[in-house]
Amino acid sequence: MDRETLRLLELLNQLKLTEDEKKETFSFFEDRKADSCGLEAIDTSEVERMVHVMPIMTVVREDKVSQPFSREDLQSGAPETDEGYWCVPRVVE
Repeated sequence: MDRETLRLLELLNQLKLTEDEKKETFSFFEDRKADSCGLEAIDTSEVERMVHVMPIMTVVREDKVSQPFSREDLQSGAPETDEGYWCVPRVVE
């Protein structure tokens, strides 16, 4: 993080930081940089790459066409039917 980048971030986010806030921001990013350097020092050559922490298993059912309910069963609770169709109140005139 340099002063020009911070100035651009101030413009982008419509902020006006005081000098103390700027120093605090620089300090924060320097600490993060030190943290990342510490992480880069760890040998991960024997670690397998991964996308997710937990294994993802997609359960896929067999795609079979079925008709679990008959039209008559479904329409048995309808207030009114006509030749296999549901009758509903008219909502558009």
